[in-house]
Amino acid sequence: MPELPEVEIIRVGLAKLLPGRVIEDVWHDWPKSFPNSPSDTAKFLLKAKIVHVRRRAKVLIIELSSNYSLVIHLKMTGQLVYVGSTDKLKAKSSKLIAEEKFGGGHPNDSLVGKLPDKSTRVKIDFSDNSKLFFNDQRKFGWMRLLPTAQVPELDFFKDIGPEPLDDDFTAAKFIEALYRRKNSNIKAVLLDQTMLAGVGNIYADESLFMAKIHPLTPVGRVSRTKLVALHSDLRQVLQLSITKGGSTDRNYVDANGKKGSYLSFAQVFRREGQPCPRCGTIIEKIRVAGRGTHICPHCQKAPK
Repeated sequence: MPELPEVEIIRVGLAKLLPGRVIEDVWHDWPKSFPNSPSDTAKFLLKAKIVHVRRRAKVLIIELSSNYSLVIHLKMTGQLVYVGSTDKLKAKSSKLIAEEKFGGGHPNDSLVGKLPDKSTRVKIDFSDNSKLFFNDQRKFGWMRLLPTAQVPELDFFKDIGPEPLDDDFTAAKFIEALYRRKNSNIKAVLLDQTMLAGVGNIYADESLFMAKIHPLTPVGRVSRTKLVALHSDLRQVLQLSITKGGSTDRNYVDANGKKGSYLSFAQVFRREGQPCPRCGTIIEKIRVAGRGTHICPHCQKAPK
């Protein structure tokens, strides 16, 4: 499943391409991928203009001029691919503008091949002949049409914690959230989506390493100084991943087939058996909160 940076990268790309486009038609082949009534689709989706593309946790939200929104969860194998119109002419030339394409998702051929294909679940046609494809091999993802005012009331959103990259997500708010589970190990708390939105295994491991905190340490036994450092390190590693194009090199690539490059800079994640970049001790892989976890046993002292 994508983590926060992967979804944010898709949001940024689509936010540059979709606003202002008018939805002309929609097609789907799997009811669970597009669980919306024909009447709502006709009334609130067709002929609506895209106003804004935003993200909450690992979910994309496309806001429409009809005061409805498309709420999209990619789940494990979802892709969103935008393909621009091929019949627009350059202002001073008779040559066709090169096809504009952008997307992100599971790295099968659907991301870079001709669409629609057998994995295409939803196709949205815009009035300028550009298209948005929602592909999903395993059919776990979905695209729901809801009144924009009701989107925050979804059970999924009501239980989600604060966004770690928001400007107002201060160290004080971070520590306050963590202290609600003072007796739990700190990695489990970082992965708890009710504590923080969108933080996954990679970013928990990397930020805990940077802050020199062992992932099994109970929150209540971590000094406030280290928690302040962890707040900064977590935000830093998330932003670095976004800058580098995402992190999950086996799962997420862009529509040009380019993989996210963050993992080439990761310090401990998937580096077991290699020397710690800080002290030279061999990095180990252990299990914490049901997840494979990467640590330096010297820099991150196990709790007694």
